[in-house]
Amino acid sequence: MLDALRSLSCSLALVGCVLLCATQQSSRAQQPAPATAGTAAQQPTPPQPKSISAGLGVYVFPAKNQSPDQQNADESSCYSWAKDQTGIDPLAPPPQTSAAPSQQAQQSAPDPSKGSGAKGAAGGAAAGAALGAIAGDAGEGAALGATAGAIKGRRQGRKAKKQAKDQQQQAQQQAQAQAQAQQDERKNTYNKAFSACMDGKGYTVK
Repeated sequence: MLDALRSLSCSLALVGCVLLCATQQSSRAQQPAPATAGTAAQQPTPPQPKSISAGLGVYVFPAKNQSPDQQNADESSCYSWAKDQTGIDPLAPPPQTSAAPSQQAQQSAPDPSKGSGAKGAAGGAAAGAALGAIAGDAGEGAALGATAGAIKGRRQGRKAKKQAKDQQQQAQQQAQAQAQAQQDERKNTYNKAFSACMDGKGYTVK
């Protein structure tokens, strides 16, 4: 009798172990897989495209509670209208001013420093020869005068070259400032037309 009870107890323990293992396997199969890096939930949302008014630097408020879709349609319509009225496309790249003429002028302009030493030497030699003739040695006076004249001529040449370079830089800066002023004026002209159109459609524009 005791042996039968022991055998039955072992059988029940074996059956319970089998049922426990099956339950654990089923629980593992039902668990969701862990989220991996780079899933759609973790990806950043792409930036929203700017509206036409934002690209123009203009603030537009829907004073009559227009929907965003209606505002986008009105802005597109006013964009085309203002472009036709002013002949200006503000979202197009500005025209590039050619720097070729100034570069060609700079290349073709004579270098004031070239030949200044020779000219100074010739002038100094003439003056030195005259003084040397008075002193009784025209040759020595000419040599001394040529040396002094060459040094003075080179100094004057470097000064003239620096002045020419400064003038060219000033001319370039003035040209850039003038081009920027023209671009700003074109933008202001267009924005006025665009704002007038949007105002007529019931928007507050600043």
